[in-house]
Amino acid sequence: MDLLFIAQNAMLGIGLAMDAFSVSLANGLSEPCMKKKKMGLIALIFSVFQGAMPLIGWVCVHFFVEAFQSFKPFIPWIALGLLCFIGGKMLKDGICGCEEGDCGCGKITFSSLLVQGIATSIDALSVGFTIAEYGFSEALAAVGIIAALTFVICFGGVFLGKKFGTKLSGKATILGGVILILIGIEIVISSFL
Repeated sequence: MDLLFIAQNAMLGIGLAMDAFSVSLANGLSEPCMKKKKMGLIALIFSVFQGAMPLIGWVCVHFFVEAFQSFKPFIPWIALGLLCFIGGKMLKDGICGCEEGDCGCGKITFSSLLVQGIATSIDALSVGFTIAEYGFSEALAAVGIIAALTFVICFGGVFLGKKFGTKLSGKATILGGVILILIGIEIVISSFL
């Protein structure tokens, strides 16, 4: 494993982590009283999904290429649906009103984190094509780099969102929901470019 390999996969990891960073930011905005343990859990979930999806893509390239190719056009639409569902729920919670200073407002559940993890990482399946020439141990090293960077980036996103969420108070949940929906739209638009 040389420096070029690490640099290439670090850049790939940073690029992949941007959607997860935005969703982490939205999560921090919607739950400004979040504890560090939950912040770590959010970052961990996103890093696991961001690391697992390219590896699953790598396996698909090596074993199920034709089936994966037929599934690929649906990936952005699945991400849009999942992010609109979670974002819509956050919008509804924000509009229905939580009392200002209510730390239970916009509480993020484990199941919604799993949906967010899938939605933000499903496009990373196609990274399996990018790392297809790697052997299995190189693919594992690549997804390790991607997962580690995603963890750091997402923890930072939750931290920033939490900091600004405290300042934005009750409007943060609405903003977080809008951000998730916009990320879903951006994923679909970028799939056409």
